[in-house]
Amino acid sequence: MTLIAKNITYRPDEEFHLNDISFEMNKGELYTLLGRTLSGKTTLLKTIAGLQPFDSGVLLYDDQRFDKLPVWQRNVAMVYQQFVNYPHLTVYENIAFPLKQRKLAARSIDEQVRQSIKTVGLGGFENRKIQELSGGEQQRVALARSFAKKARIMLLDEPLVNLDYKLREQLRDEFKNLFSAELSSESILIYSSTDPLEAMQLNGHTIVMDEGRILQHSGAKDVFENPATIKVAEITNDPVMNTMSGSISEQEIVINSDFKLKLPDHFKNLSLGSYIFGIRAAELTIHENGIPFTLEFSEISGSETFLHLENNGVSLVALMEDFVAIDAHQKLMIDINVDQMYAFDMECQLVKSPFQE
Repeated sequence: MTLIAKNITYRPDEEFHLNDISFEMNKGELYTLLGRTLSGKTTLLKTIAGLQPFDSGVLLYDDQRFDKLPVWQRNVAMVYQQFVNYPHLTVYENIAFPLKQRKLAARSIDEQVRQSIKTVGLGGFENRKIQELSGGEQQRVALARSFAKKARIMLLDEPLVNLDYKLREQLRDEFKNLFSAELSSESILIYSSTDPLEAMQLNGHTIVMDEGRILQHSGAKDVFENPATIKVAEITNDPVMNTMSGSISEQEIVINSDFKLKLPDHFKNLSLGSYIFGIRAAELTIHENGIPFTLEFSEISGSETFLHLENNGVSLVALMEDFVAIDAHQKLMIDINVDQMYAFDMECQLVKSPFQE
């Protein structure tokens, strides 16, 4: 069974929320919608669920017009950012509620509820009220309720975004195994996120979205290693990938008169001329034989330090994997790992990545 979107467009008030969206999603697979806030992820999930109309296009499931079915006939489960639970019910009752609405046999309901509780690690919480649970436990209840439905399509709209950092890290580590265990051969799971690390850890199919459009649809590893455009490279990296305009000469990359780099082997077959070069922040290090930069300011984030650097109008960010205390406006020598550099054409399309043969 396959979920197919063909040229779906939704444009209220002259602004595209979905712009010519097309894809195929197969049963038994995990798909991550990756994009910034307002990129169209939630609108697309609601469209699949039947909660959002659209102007044109077709949505098919198993070769049938899915978009013509009312919400209650679609057998879709959706987990939102907010913890949508019933506060007056126990954990068990929350999970059982949609099954009772479908008038399933009591024994079947009990089996499905207890299996879902076990899957999300809430054994022993069956009789607790929702108000007695932490934020992470409440989100697990919402997730268990969607699992218990055994829906043919499961939609998760940034389910970790409202949790604290430590809990988010803990649940993120568990999610891949959780989904693998629960995702049956008959289900499609679609997970939306703004976090590229989350998409990489889930390691499913990744659909990169921006301004209501799909920019790239590939495996998580391929999207990270071979971003189709500069925009994809920005969305799939945190901090965003550094970019700088320059040119390739016979033996070097020229950014400006004070900023020249050795031509890496993977660029040697490229034509001479102008390009936009990309490099991740982690590939910049402080080294005495590097390029001179001025430190504009630094940011401390946990155990990491972000250095904001400038060289004759070229601004770059370097990521240090520890705490670095350096005063602003100092001169720093920065080494750039050219073996990890990307080349894009002047239309911002990928020309060469360090992972391409």
